[in-house]
Amino acid sequence: MGAANHMSIGGANQQSKLIIPMVLAIVLDGIPESIVIGLGIFEMGTVSLAMLVAVFISNLPEAIAGSTGMKASGWSKKKIIVLWVFISLICSLSTLAGYSLFSAASDQWLSFIQAYAGGAILMMLANSMIPEAYEHGGKLAGVFTVLGFFVSVAMVILENS
Repeated sequence: MGAANHMSIGGANQQSKLIIPMVLAIVLDGIPESIVIGLGIFEMGTVSLAMLVAVFISNLPEAIAGSTGMKASGWSKKKIIVLWVFISLICSLSTLAGYSLFSAASDQWLSFIQAYAGGAILMMLANSMIPEAYEHGGKLAGVFTVLGFFVSVAMVILENS
């Protein structure tokens, strides 16, 4: 809902300065998420529905905000799509790596990878998504955050019962 006003404080010039750091953050967030998905496929033969929903819910606002910022900075639609295809390819390869390369990793390494993925999501949420959601959505942003957390927990409980 806040995409129309995304980072409007500094205008297009400010947005263009933030594109590369934001894309790097999305990649650094997406790689461990994808590795965890690959590990889930290896360990259980399937991917947790809760994990897929959590990744989708966290990545969709990032993608919308990123695309909005790129478009406001003058990027062409073709250039934006090529960048997202490239990021998707990197994350797909990370899923494959999680499935094949990390399948023999020790429990300590697997725990580290999963903790890193969780920490990357939390950092992105705390640093950018929650403050911006509050700025543009007011107190309802907190309500929807709690509802999102409730849905995530409910999905995990339903999936494991």
